[in-house]
Amino acid sequence: MEQFIKNVGLDTHKATIAVSVADSEGELRYMGEIPNTSEAIAKLVKQLGKDGAKLVFCYEAGPCGYGIFRQLRGLGLECLVVAPSLIPKKAGDRVKTDRRDSMMLARLLRAGELTPVWVPDDAQEGLRDLTRAREDMKALQLKAKQRLSAFLLRHGKSYDGKSNWTQAHFRWLEQMKFASRTQQIVFQEYVDTVKALTKRVDGLDQQLEAEATASALWPMIEALMALRGVNLLTAATVMAEIGDLHRFATAPQFMAYLGLVPSEHSSGASKSRGSITKTGNGHVRKVLIESAWTYRYPARKTAHLQRRAEKTSDEVQEIAWNAQKRLCARYRAMGERGKLKVQACTAVARELAGFIWAIGQVTPRVRPTT
Repeated sequence: MEQFIKNVGLDTHKATIAVSVADSEGELRYMGEIPNTSEAIAKLVKQLGKDGAKLVFCYEAGPCGYGIFRQLRGLGLECLVVAPSLIPKKAGDRVKTDRRDSMMLARLLRAGELTPVWVPDDAQEGLRDLTRAREDMKALQLKAKQRLSAFLLRHGKSYDGKSNWTQAHFRWLEQMKFASRTQQIVFQEYVDTVKALTKRVDGLDQQLEAEATASALWPMIEALMALRGVNLLTAATVMAEIGDLHRFATAPQFMAYLGLVPSEHSSGASKSRGSITKTGNGHVRKVLIESAWTYRYPARKTAHLQRRAEKTSDEVQEIAWNAQKRLCARYRAMGERGKLKVQACTAVARELAGFIWAIGQVTPRVRPTT
């Protein structure tokens, strides 16, 4: 006899959770709202499981994180965290409430039409938070530098050295004087902000190196660093965001997940392709496009890159060298055809994702502990 199943849809918010249940026999009912606390969730599980039914839960990935997922998994229950952008929706539906959302989740869970996201374990989520914090701090640092440069430009002060934000540039800033006391204070505040944020970025870089080397993801991070343009930050970001490259069956599937494939709108005999879709994980897409710029130079094994590659297997080294030959030629060929540099780099980033996937297939799999 087939076991009776209750498919539970949870519409989660900061303070409340709307609950709906879709039975395997066909009944769909709204259970109401409960507080978003571990005690209330445990009470809900006990209430729904009184009749011995198998419980399967789901809720949308969002700002509330994975606490509910980990609690339910800790109780031995099945739970899916689903991708909001991949939830089927009716085009004409213009009514959205917590009740309707939870009922929709329960119904689609029963129908098997929901796409779960990868859930990291605690250590991997910590590494991901660290890479994202570093990215945020770097953005603040860039903004502070832009504001300081704009302030100096407004007052006709321009640095004529080779490059900004070097030791020579900071020595030049230390000698800067303004006629107004107020302007001098404003200038000093801008400089101090840049220095403080630079110190924070450097501190996060040191912390990232320590956490990455101690992580279970380190063998894969080290393998990815054999690729040209993939440093510790890039490799750590890829692995912290993606986790397990084996969950992608093919390289094109991984490229599509990162939003690096062309968009398309075709119907009948008409075929139209546009810019990349930019769906999926934007953090990984960003670092891969930054890495792709290094392939505008001829293929070459530098001493620094060779030292990193020697720490990996012969198979990984072969993939990395093939990637360099292929991608450097790809960039050069697209430039000769008149493509814009940004388009060439995007195409190189897409293929770089394929080589990252290939390295993932020859490196031991990392599984989350949750």
